[in-house]
Amino acid sequence: MASLPVYRWRLAPDGYATRRQLRARGLRPGGQDVAAQLERPRRRRGPLVAYLYRIDLAKPVRPMTPARWAALAKANAARRTCPACRRDAGYVIPPTLGTCVPCADPEQYAA
Repeated sequence: MASLPVYRWRLAPDGYATRRQLRARGLRPGGQDVAAQLERPRRRRGPLVAYLYRIDLAKPVRPMTPARWAALAKANAARRTCPACRRDAGYVIPPTLGTCVPCADPEQYAA
């Protein structure tokens, strides 16, 4: 098995892109294997690594269907719903609290 080519940060040749760079172009890796990697050296730790994919093998991003939009809206609504009082908090419930802020600290919000 051949090892991946490794390039220093900002010195990768044209034709390669990270997942984020592909997404910015409206593309996705599309099942291809990692083609190369970037390494950014750091002083006291191991290098930062970014995987690169070939742009010519990338496929277009799949369009969002109405069913996928509905599923995403439902998932986001579930993240905003407090499990204690069952109300929409208007914000994503912090996982550290597990409930909306008034339910987590009822003394501060008592009327």
